[in-house]
Amino acid sequence: MIINDEPENTMGTYTTAELSVDVTGEKLELLTLLQDQRNLLKISARNLSDEQARKQSTVSTLTIGALIKHLANGEENAATIITERDENAEFDMSRAATEYELVEGETLAGWLEAYDRNAARFDRVIADAESLDEVIPQPTAPWAPEREWSTIRTMILHLLRETSHHCGHADIIREALDGQTTMGAISEGQDWADAEWMQ
Repeated sequence: MIINDEPENTMGTYTTAELSVDVTGEKLELLTLLQDQRNLLKISARNLSDEQARKQSTVSTLTIGALIKHLANGEENAATIITERDENAEFDMSRAATEYELVEGETLAGWLEAYDRNAARFDRVIADAESLDEVIPQPTAPWAPEREWSTIRTMILHLLRETSHHCGHADIIREALDGQTTMGAISEGQDWADAEWMQ
């Protein structure tokens, strides 16, 4: 992936953030920025073995594999919340026990595939939504015991924030593993990347 510096790029994305759905206007802007962050997250996982994807390289217990898994589940959950619109939904706490780890039998490749699949489903749900102003009931959870309602727009922004947040985690974890940085990775082969200020 390289920085998208083509003249038609007006959203300031770092990657070529192609969508699997045909949308325009605000949907296009929001989903393109979200896809850019998804791409950046996946760059942090490139060429890693399952062992490396499970490795805790900082004082945090987070790993790159766990972050991919967590965000893949987040995409799936968000799509389901919108399509099912269950006013009695509760967060499934049984999933929390292994949410942040690759357990026996799980692979980085498997979760990267799930991430792409779930992201495409989420984008399709957004493309099919009549309006981003539609209000959706959110599941209750121990940290949110009262039922909350969010617009689809707010749900996209929440997912964008969550993905961006964990992109930073993944970048630090990867740099501690082998020195790769996301900005270094996306600038490979670019003439300007050899400039003194990039060193």
